[in-house]
Amino acid sequence: MNIHEYQAKGVLREYGVPVPNGVAILDAAEADAAAAKIPGPVWVVKSQIHAGGRGKGKFKEADAGEKGGVRVVKSAGEAAANAKQILGKTLVTVQTGPAGKQVNRVYIEEGSDIDKEFYLSALVDRATSRVAFVVSTEGGMDIEEVAHSTPEKIHTFSIDPATGVMPHHGRTVAQALGLSGDLAKQAGNLVTKLYAAFVGKDMAMLEVNPLVVTKGGELKCLDAKISFDSNSLYRHPDVVALRDETEEDAKEIEASKYDLAYIALDGTIGCMVNGAGLAMATLDIIKLYGESPANFLDVGGGATEEKVTAAFKIITADPQVQGILVNIFGGIMKCDVIARGVIAAVKAVGLQVPLVVRLEGTNVEEGKQIIRDSGLNVIPADDLDDAAQKIVKAVKEAA
Repeated sequence: MNIHEYQAKGVLREYGVPVPNGVAILDAAEADAAAAKIPGPVWVVKSQIHAGGRGKGKFKEADAGEKGGVRVVKSAGEAAANAKQILGKTLVTVQTGPAGKQVNRVYIEEGSDIDKEFYLSALVDRATSRVAFVVSTEGGMDIEEVAHSTPEKIHTFSIDPATGVMPHHGRTVAQALGLSGDLAKQAGNLVTKLYAAFVGKDMAMLEVNPLVVTKGGELKCLDAKISFDSNSLYRHPDVVALRDETEEDAKEIEASKYDLAYIALDGTIGCMVNGAGLAMATLDIIKLYGESPANFLDVGGGATEEKVTAAFKIITADPQVQGILVNIFGGIMKCDVIARGVIAAVKAVGLQVPLVVRLEGTNVEEGKQIIRDSGLNVIPADDLDDAAQKIVKAVKEAA
């Protein structure tokens, strides 16, 4: 689960992490009062969307002005005017794609007198099963490009969960960033607090870009991006309360209600599969035969008829879907349950596109018989390769 920048800074503030003060608004009528709360002399107006590259982004609407999604101004009046100008507009960045995202929230923040910019992030390192920190002197830049062009400028280290943060971790960060004296001490304190926040809130990723040194000699997190482990959200109702469903795909929200693993993609063939590995193989083989998947959907090993029906409805609700491939290997999941779910869904929502069904495993003959007896216009398949070729052919013929 992702949250907005201002929310991320609120979480970090709980752990004593130094972040600039600011006020978030959801309505243009709040802009003047919010800007007046910031003392100046510099105000920063930031579009709040779940995507990076906001500063370099462009608005689709002409009345949003030529500036990007992050603006630095010199008065409260300008701050309020800019906030009003961009609220409700569509911001297009390198991460949103051409469709962009509507700005429903704006953060008005105090400006910072920046001397140096750095990069710092924390994430779960699967190789070591530990929380790893990544730091670089190249703050404010695309870290992937830094890793590609100048990998020597990126430093990483992991923290043993048995000991937690130790003094040498702070020294490692200070040395990597060229900090000494009081700034080195601040770096040690910062790592300790960020690690506490990461573990305490069950984060999956924490990125501070840039981490800055002000001309007054203070380390400050000027931007913050946080994502949480969705499997741990039941332990953090305060985090769940931060969820902004307007930033998420409506189909993914609906899928989460049924505990379905669903991710919307940009292809034309809807997929319903059980098991993440089989789902990935299904997506790959669709691409192999010249089409693209419209989604990743894993109904799980113990799905009920209700979940299967819900999954099918979610797939058919996508206007991009021109064909559907159901690929089930029945282990715990029984093929007859899948068959009944598919039939129930088709009867409920209708079937306007080609449907290929490949069933194998537990109760496979019962499942196939249920589909045959249903009278549905379903294309049967013997194996995954056969199923992929048939759905791609059917989609191309229907186009």
